[in-house]
Amino acid sequence: MSYGLPYDSDEGRALAGAITAIMTGESYSQSAEMARTMGAFPGYRDSRCAGVAKTVAKDNVEPTLGVIKQHREAVETIHPSREFNYLKTEARHCWNRALDLGKKYGYRNAQVTVLAPTGTIAFLMDCDTTGVEPDIALVKYKLLAGGGMLKIVNRGVGDALHRLGYGEAEIKAILAHIEKHDTIEDVQEDGQTIKSGLKPEHLPVFDCAFRAAKGTRSIHYLAHLKMMAAAQPFISGAISKTVNLPNEATVQDIRNAYVDAWRMGLKCVAIYRDGSKRSQPLNTKRTNEGGDKTATTAVAPLEARIKELEGMVASLQMESGKPLRRRLSDTRQALTHKFDIAGHEGYLTVGLFDDGAPGELFITMAKEGSTIGGLMDSIATLTSMSFQYGVPLEALVRKFSHQRFEPSGFTKNPEIRNAASITDYVFRWLAFQFLPGYRDAHTVTRGQQELPMPDLVEELKKKVNRPIPELPIADNDTDILDLANVKARPAKAAPGRYEVKNLSDAVAHFQQDAPTCPNCGHVAVRNGACYKCLNCGESLGCS
Repeated sequence: MSYGLPYDSDEGRALAGAITAIMTGESYSQSAEMARTMGAFPGYRDSRCAGVAKTVAKDNVEPTLGVIKQHREAVETIHPSREFNYLKTEARHCWNRALDLGKKYGYRNAQVTVLAPTGTIAFLMDCDTTGVEPDIALVKYKLLAGGGMLKIVNRGVGDALHRLGYGEAEIKAILAHIEKHDTIEDVQEDGQTIKSGLKPEHLPVFDCAFRAAKGTRSIHYLAHLKMMAAAQPFISGAISKTVNLPNEATVQDIRNAYVDAWRMGLKCVAIYRDGSKRSQPLNTKRTNEGGDKTATTAVAPLEARIKELEGMVASLQMESGKPLRRRLSDTRQALTHKFDIAGHEGYLTVGLFDDGAPGELFITMAKEGSTIGGLMDSIATLTSMSFQYGVPLEALVRKFSHQRFEPSGFTKNPEIRNAASITDYVFRWLAFQFLPGYRDAHTVTRGQQELPMPDLVEELKKKVNRPIPELPIADNDTDILDLANVKARPAKAAPGRYEVKNLSDAVAHFQQDAPTCPNCGHVAVRNGACYKCLNCGESLGCS
């Protein structure tokens, strides 16, 4: 096009053939020069290099030189051209030199050239066309992978118009016409014909692979095949090129294209019908679809489906913020544990999920209906709901362990020697049972031998254990009773009288609603209108 020659012309094919012949001839000459230093390719002088034990000939010298001779003879088939005849003469010299050097040294390469699509390389090198392809269109639109569209305008039109003898004003007007209407042809708008200023006999020079959106002309598929046939005799391998057919091409047209390519001696051919794909990288108009095909997909059902999906997404977003309760199966395994804190007995029952994780908690105190029993039921219910709504057990243990209130004291559990409260014992026991690593991290006596210390437990019980009058004291079945003392025990006091045995019994009635000492933690006793601590002497507001 830049030389003012149509793609579908003998002059254009002569130019392409001569240039291809020179490139491949010079490549074989350089390959022979390399063979002089590095040796010929494997198999040139020994045909058994491919592992074939019995070959037709002992070497491939004559077959390779025969190929070079065929390339040289094909130069004479290049169509004569007055303007480019010097290229044909140069091509003849190149192949003669390649043959002479090959007879002396052989060739380092069995093949030297192919014609690749070069799409990406062509864009990087700012070329208008790729490989041996004609231009898709004078104005084309490229869909970008990240979204958007790029308008690409052929810049060889100005050079072609100069060679065809057009003046500057005429060239400027024609380029403006192309910029506005995306074609160099005359266009029809509102029943009027808008002239481009190009002479009709020059239209074939600007024919492209695809018909412009407002145009009527395009290159016939035979022109693609003839151009490939002009270059194929001078290519070692094959040509990767697309033979473009218009959108209205028939099945017979496709068949004829393949048959004609075979008759012309082409090694391979690829055919593409404009608009045959849902989308294509280059288009002749601003659209996401290729060619001139019209959309046949109904839009209304798609829009209705989109609205339906948007409603579903909104509903799922609302539900995603709500907590999800994991319920236990109707039949589940459970773990029951008996505990004793300062003589107050109780039972823990933990229902388990199928994976062994705790899912519910029941706390039963020895005396039903008591205040602490009711509070423990509430704590157990809250804990069960926390388990089922996914609250981590680690968070519950950190929050509720080591809370201090009565009853508190020593327990019979060797892992939890002292409990600050029932809540403290419950959650520490859950941690020992269900939190990996908690037992190793919190067992004080791990790795130490337990040595007996007489009377130590009883002394600690006297100082630490803090019973609650509302809860019954459990009988210590393991204690050894002194039968003599039992026989000598006096009769019970008469109803309505309280028998005083020690200081604790004497002040017990003062501790019914007494708070704990803020200094040492013991239960204070009433002192007039205030309270005082008998353990450390702390006064709670009286003096």
